[in-house]
Parts: sequence; C-alpha cells; structure tokens
Amino acid sequence: MKIESLLEDLDSDDAARVEAAAARLAEEADTVVPMLLQRLGDVQRAADLQPTMRALRHIGPPAFDALLAAWRRKEVRDWEASRLIKAFDKRCADQYAALAADPNHGMSDDGFQGLLRLRVESEAGLRALVDKVAGGHFVPYKARDYARLLHDSFRPRLRSLRRDPAVSPRVRRGAMAALVEGGGIDALDDRDQAAVERLIRVKIPDEIPSLPSSALSGWWMAVPGASYEGVFEALGLHDRRPVTVAAGVQASESREIDVPGPDGADLTVGRAFVTPELNGWRLIFGPFDLLVVGDPWEGMIETVERLSVHCGHAQFFFLDDAGGSDVWIVAENGRVIRQYAAEGEPEWEGDPLPWETLEADGSYSDPDDSPSNAGTMGARSACAYLSVDPDAVGPDTEVRGHGWLAVTAPGVGHGAFPGRLSI
Repeated sequence: MKIESLLEDLDSDDAARVEAAAARLAEEADTVVPMLLQRLGDVQRAADLQPTMRALRHIGPPAFDALLAAWRRKEVRDWEASRLIKAFDKRCADQYAALAADPNHGMSDDGFQGLLRLRVESEAGLRALVDKVAGGHFVPYKARDYARLLHDSFRPRLRSLRRDPAVSPRVRRGAMAALVEGGGIDALDDRDQAAVERLIRVKIPDEIPSLPSSALSGWWMAVPGASYEGVFEALGLHDRRPVTVAAGVQASESREIDVPGPDGADLTVGRAFVTPELNGWRLIFGPFDLLVVGDPWEGMIETVERLSVHCGHAQFFFLDDAGGSDVWIVAENGRVIRQYAAEGEPEWEGDPLPWETLEADGSYSDPDDSPSNAGTMGARSACAYLSVDPDAVGPDTEVRGHGWLAVTAPGVGHGAFPGRLSI
C-alpha cells in the first residue's frame, strides 16, 4: 500500500476516490496511523499537523484508538497529541466520552473538549461528567463548560441519579455537583436546596471571615451596620440570599453573565456580596461596571451619594496601583463631605475629618509651605479609620449577622450563575 497516494486521494475532488481512500486507510489503521505519527518528525508548528489530522479524521475510530495508544506510550509529544485528538467527528463520540473519564487530568480535559465541540449528549458523557465533579477538586475546565452546555438536557437524568438508592454515594454526590455546575443552586430540587441552605446557616456562626485583598487593586463600599438594609434598593440588588463570607466573596469575584433582557437584547448581570456586620460596618463587593454606572469618576460620586441617601452614611474606596489611582469618598445624607483622589498628585475636597493627620500639623513642617490638606492618608490606611480595613478582617473581628448574596437585575435568580461556590 502506498500511503502517499491514498493521502493524495483524500484531497481529490472526486468523492468516490476520497471515500475509497478513506476506507482503505481505515482498513489498515494499525499500520497507517503509526506511519502517519512517525512522519511528524520534528514538526514544531500546529499548522504542520493539518495533513495528518485530515487523514486521522477520515480513518475515524480506529485512528482515535491508535493515536491514544501511541500517546500513552509517549510515542507522540503531548502538545501534538492534544491537537491531533481534536481531528475526529461524531463517529468517535464514545471514545471522547471514555477519554473524558480518564484519570489523567489533561487527557480528561481533551475528552470533554471533544464532547463540547461535537455537542455530544450521551449517557457515557453524563457519567464521565458525574465522575469528574464528584471529587470536587481538580475538575477539568472543559467539564464545567460541558455541564453548562447540556444542563437542560441532563437535568432530569441527574436529578434521577441524585435520588436513586441503587447508585453509589459518590455518583449521587457527583450528580448534585453536576447540577450545580450546570445551573447553579437553583438547578437542585427543593430537598437539596433546603439542605444547602441549612448547611450555610450552620457554617455561618463559626466562620472566620476573610475579605478580598486590596493588593495591587480593589474596590468596595461601606455603610453602617444599623442602616445597611438600604443597600439593596440603592444599588438595585435583587433576590438576596444568606451566604457565608467565603461563598459571597467567590461569587462577587466571578464572571458576569448575559441573559435576555426585557427588550430582547442581552442584559449583563452580576452578583454583589454584602458582608455580615464587621466591627459595626457592612462592606459591599461586586462588579464595578454594573454597580457604578457611566463615567467612572462621576459614577463613583453618584453611587456613594445615592447609597448615603438610603443608609444615612456611605463610603467608597477604589485602588488601582497599575493605573496610579487611590480614591476614598465619604458621603452623608446624599452629599459628599470629604473625598481624596490621587492619580499622581493628591487632590482633596471637603473639610479634614478628625482622625486625619495632616502634614501642616507636624512639627517638622512649615505651615506656610504646605497645602491645608497635604499629608492625609490614602485609601489603604484611611479605611481603617473610616470603617473597616478588609485586609485586617479576621479572627479578632467582631461579627454580627450573616452576609447576603444578591443579583444586579430582577427576575434572573441565582440559577443563571452556574458553578459551585465554596460554602
């Protein structure tokens, strides 16, 4: 058999020649595939793999098995095999599902990528998904995408597995995890949702809070614990639910999603986290571009003023070391009373607050040579005097109540946000 002539026939405009060449190659897969892989030589570019991929695709399932065997024997470099395994069509759906269940994390990810590309909905694919998410650690990235893609189709079967006494506890646990990966907590039935809510409430009292660090960048708002209820109306937050600090922080830092809006256009939605009361204050974290609308600077002013209308007092902190921004703003009853902004040279508005240590107050300074506001602290230091320093929150922080997780648009619910949270 002259492999070169058969490969040339694969490029023919004659459909009969192509079909005959593919059939002949498939018959000799055990010989052809090793020859194809050996011919790769010192290939360094993904583009140079295209002729081999085309041949493998025509051969189909036998080529998949032969390639995988060569990969396991280390006869093919990982980067080559990972690209070549993408060559196959739906005839190899079962092989992709088996690869998705492979103990090797990288190979499993390639299997799920194949199922995703082909949009394969199968019991084997579902079982591979359940197995991979059951452990909760090192879940292949593409497994999560697969769970989201086929959530609507898989949900009835996963719920059935969740309640099937004949399957193992691991499978029931994996079915629950796959439901949450695909459709969030709202994908669970009433019984499981109630169990999760009980677990959250059990964990809340003993949790040691840890908030996002402001290292390099960060932003948050703060309001008095006694008047925090105004946060939800002021910021347009909906469907609030009790949540642990760990889950709230994770959710507020997760990606936003697009859902159909009232006018049919896509609506971008995110999640905001309102902390439990920490030393008398509640802090708010969430997506900046959804909670602060319009021009960033004017938006910060408008947002903190609106928040102070509903809560009596509000604070806004913004840090971006890369961009050189350092901002803190204090508002009361709808009006900014003090603000500090530094992008290079600091600028101030409003009268200094009692805790501020100004350069003009120091014995080392000539008051005549210093601006009246010079020397006041940036956001990383000011937050501790104004309310709470997120970086200092920990075992010694006085905690009251629990945190709330809410969404930035009505009628969306939490099920629209797939993936598990670290309860």
